[in-house]
Amino acid sequence: MLAFIDQIVIPFLNSLYGAVGYLGVMIAMAIESAMIPLPSELILPYAGFLVSDPGQLEPLTRGPWSFWVVVIAGTIGNTIGSLIAYAIGAWGGRPFLERWGRYLLIRPHELDMAERFFERYGSATAFFSRLLPIVRTFISFPAGVARMPIGRFVVYSTAGAFIWSTVLVYAGTVLGARWADIRHALAPFDLLIAIAVVVLIVGFIWLRLGRPGLSRRAG
Repeated sequence: MLAFIDQIVIPFLNSLYGAVGYLGVMIAMAIESAMIPLPSELILPYAGFLVSDPGQLEPLTRGPWSFWVVVIAGTIGNTIGSLIAYAIGAWGGRPFLERWGRYLLIRPHELDMAERFFERYGSATAFFSRLLPIVRTFISFPAGVARMPIGRFVVYSTAGAFIWSTVLVYAGTVLGARWADIRHALAPFDLLIAIAVVVLIVGFIWLRLGRPGLSRRAG
């Protein structure tokens, strides 16, 4: 993972920001939020590092990097990418799952349950998921599958993304040239979240296949 970061991600961000500045921040965050795991824990702190160095000029404006412009660009990019993932879930996810979901151990009434969940708790889910590594990258897809009201989704998702962007850009300004340390500091949380997701998947499969009697009663 560290080799991937050093050899691919950081050179990519360096080239992108050097070419299109704020627009590059927006593009990178759109990629991250469209279910492509380009870590925002690198995208935003690196931009924060550029903000902290007055000698670094933003290529579009030819002036110093602005903290709040970076935050806004990152938030807009996050929203664009989220809408892409939401659209994939809304237009392709539900029909796909209705047709093939039984092979993934997903039953039709569970899709209805997911819709009701997002109807009741979708605002909080869209907001708080933007503050969690890994989860924030993929949460828009199930929101789209469940057809969470798009206006509400955009408002709460954008609010969470704004906080996330502000915190990470600020951390980059504080750490300066050591901006990549933020990614290393958050790595344990990535692992914990990944383990939790795996445990949930294994538990789901066990309930479906390992306890067929319970599965039949539940169905």
